[in-house]
Amino acid sequence: MLETRDGIPAADSPPPADGLAARLRWAERHLAARGVASPRLDAELLLADVLGTDRAGLRLGRERPLDRRLADRFVRLVERRGAREPLQYLRGRQEFFSRDFTVDRAVLVPRPETEILVEVALERARRVARPSILDLGTGSGAIAVTLALELPQARIVATEISEPALSAARANAVRLGAAARVQLRRGDLLAPCAGERFDLVVSNPPYVPSAEIAALEPEVGEWEPRLALDGGPDGLAVHRRIAAEVASAVAPGGEVVIEIGRGQGAAVAAIFAAAGFAAREARRDLAGIERVLVFARAAGAAVRGIGDDG
Repeated sequence: MLETRDGIPAADSPPPADGLAARLRWAERHLAARGVASPRLDAELLLADVLGTDRAGLRLGRERPLDRRLADRFVRLVERRGAREPLQYLRGRQEFFSRDFTVDRAVLVPRPETEILVEVALERARRVARPSILDLGTGSGAIAVTLALELPQARIVATEISEPALSAARANAVRLGAAARVQLRRGDLLAPCAGERFDLVVSNPPYVPSAEIAALEPEVGEWEPRLALDGGPDGLAVHRRIAAEVASAVAPGGEVVIEIGRGQGAAVAAIFAAAGFAAREARRDLAGIERVLVFARAAGAAVRGIGDDG
């Protein structure tokens, strides 16, 4: 067995056969050597899952031996994480708006930035007694299910072109108790909702320029579904489609709430302006980057200052 000068097995050595603390040290080193951003945290979360406990439980049993079956499972998970498979796929879940959503390779991992979209949508929807809301490209269902659970008086419809993603959304709706509240429809963007109108249309569409996907972290570019990432040559192909098609789906006084990527605010505002919409709000994330824009049919002054991410 290869060893470092402090006696801890090198990254490519087999894990030791002793307690949890030593196994965690091996896993941390293995992951760090392969460029994982948070090797210690990931190792602890994977081991906690294997043991059916939490990170606090690991600290209570640092010298506890691990039986062969569980040890082998932990090694396999660490090796997969070292190959840059997303931690969320390995664990099968991701927290979003304080709820655990089931995720796998069929869906984009829900991001904290998308919680901003949900917050904005909730603020807007609560101005209406019984709002009807359409979520375009629902993926895991994180947005639609969250809105249904936070707005018990609302009617929620969600569309998704990918059948595997729609199945994931359906499973999340059932598991979280929202199945009766969310209508899940398979189809491309607004196609499954012809002739219907909504008080709010929300979407987190693909917005990564095609040529930039290869440069993303491996967890994203190599593992998450390209359909959920690829926004075309400039990242805005789907935004253009939504802007061109959404007018017929927005009820009088209704709004569109949409997520954008860094530096896309001015371009997206121009796209929607050309389709007859005015920007009503721009919401930034904790880094000061515009992440969410709100649009309404053009009447009155549009919000100024969109597109100054720097």
